[in-house]
Amino acid sequence: QVQLVESGGGLVQAGGSLRLSCAASGRTFSTYNMGWFRQAPGKEREFLAGISWIGTITRYLDSVKGRFTISRENAKNTLYLQMNSLKPEDTGVYYCATGRSSVVISTTPTTYDYWGQGTQVTVSS
Repeated sequence: QVQLVESGGGLVQAGGSLRLSCAASGRTFSTYNMGWFRQAPGKEREFLAGISWIGTITRYLDSVKGRFTISRENAKNTLYLQMNSLKPEDTGVYYCATGRSSVVISTTPTTYDYWGQGTQVTVSS
């Protein structure tokens, strides 16, 4: 079992920044890939960013490249998502999830096993 707890969401104006954190417990955090997903109202959950278990490989949704940065601190069992230049369309519930130990970072939600409860991000125009 893995427990994931996201934090850092909130209300921010367009152009602002937020840093999300995901604290993991219950399994060896450093042995699996991690991902951030977003679900906007009325839309499917979408992949935003993923990072390999050792942190050397990352992958991003095209629309967040150059604005979002995923990182991890295995010693602290924590995953991060730094979000800059936020836009109203970035509004949604943000989730972290555990993936598989692979050199390929999956973008498919069904390949991620454990999920946090989500944190709300609202970007006002």
